[in-house]
Amino acid sequence: MARMVKKADLPLKTCATCGKPFAWRLKWAKNWSDVKYCSERCRRSKLKPPHPKL
Repeated sequence: MARMVKKADLPLKTCATCGKPFAWRLKWAKNWSDVKYCSERCRRSKLKPPHPKL
């Protein structure tokens, strides 16, 4: 039987939007190196480039 890893032992990253730390999740296992945001809300509210003035 596989041993469980304690949450305190999981790798951490800092969210690019809110700056809070977040831990590794199983759904991010394949692309952990590409994950930048802690939640969908932070991903949607990331800094957007300014609109060009017409």
